[in-house]
Amino acid sequence: MRIFVVGGAGYIGSICVELLLDEGHEVVVFDNLTEGHRRAVDERAAFIGGDLGRREEISRALQETKPEAVMHFAANALVGESMQNPAKYFRNNVCAGLNLLDAMLEANVRRFVFSSTCAIFGPPERVPIDESLPQRPINPYGESKLMFEKVLRWYDQIHGLKFVSLRYFNAAGATEEFGEDHRCETHLIPNVLKVALDQKPHVEIYGSDYETPDGTCIRDYIHILDLSRAHILALGMKESAFYNLGTGGGSSVREVIEVCREVTGKKIPVVERPRRLGDPPRLIAASEKIKRELGWEPKFENLRAIVESAWRWHQDFPEGYGD
Repeated sequence: MRIFVVGGAGYIGSICVELLLDEGHEVVVFDNLTEGHRRAVDERAAFIGGDLGRREEISRALQETKPEAVMHFAANALVGESMQNPAKYFRNNVCAGLNLLDAMLEANVRRFVFSSTCAIFGPPERVPIDESLPQRPINPYGESKLMFEKVLRWYDQIHGLKFVSLRYFNAAGATEEFGEDHRCETHLIPNVLKVALDQKPHVEIYGSDYETPDGTCIRDYIHILDLSRAHILALGMKESAFYNLGTGGGSSVREVIEVCREVTGKKIPVVERPRRLGDPPRLIAASEKIKRELGWEPKFENLRAIVESAWRWHQDFPEGYGD
């Protein structure tokens, strides 16, 4: 298939592009490079520089390339920033997303895979979080993703645009060529590894008095390769669907830091900070539905394997993509 990947120069998008190409698909990457990196685009893929906020750019790109399906990774995704600048999140994650959907209809593209988030659920009533739980986001980031999911429902009902929305929390790990290099790095594993690389003096733990075994938050870490495989499996769906993605387990902040110490052989000093507003003690996704319906199975359920892949990439690319 010819797949049009929006945000294909970012962390998750770039590795999904790599796997698509490995499986024989033709890939066109569309990205404005505000968050992504040109060097993160696999050289086998075609690249179009453009912005979803400018309707004419995405319309022209889709008309010229005529893809069979679109994958969308181009949302803004920082919870804290969304609380400070909600307009940015509704404008990009909803309004620019509408530009993409309307351009797809004009180009007669009716297959769509959306990178969503379990943040649409807010603090869960129970864990692991399955698709039946009520959706009550507590920040503009989660709200913007939920709004776009509602748009997708209507575009399916009215226009026949078939979609799969994949909801997950903490993507982690790397391949040999591509890894995690955010201009504003908020994710735990790369920040811990920056300490191991002597690029930061210490790692910060936000809250050590949660109702968890070691007092720190527990999160569901999923290897980027497993995540990418789920997106590729979603291309085969004939009907629209929503799926939560996770390993079904969970690791605390202290456990992640300790595994990073073991893998890197570094001491990795820690500084404890107060809790951050809105951080639930446990966030773990249930994946029974996607396993049952798409046959998805994570291959990297061990946190150590995830950290080892990330550490190899950061050692090979200590300055990231260098732009």
